[in-house]
Amino acid sequence: LGGVESLIEVPAAMTHLSVVGSALEVDPGLVRLSVGIENVDDLLADLEQALK
Repeated sequence: LGGVESLIEVPAAMTHLSVVGSALEVDPGLVRLSVGIENVDDLLADLEQALK
């Protein structure tokens, strides 16, 4: 996250895994999407395919 490529992260299973059960815990259904510089039509097609 923070680069030029698009990434999807599930914080509960990645960056916040160590804080489960604390006040910093995040919802396990939360998905973080960082949009890069790819063509918007490609990004939308990839998201549509991933959500099927």
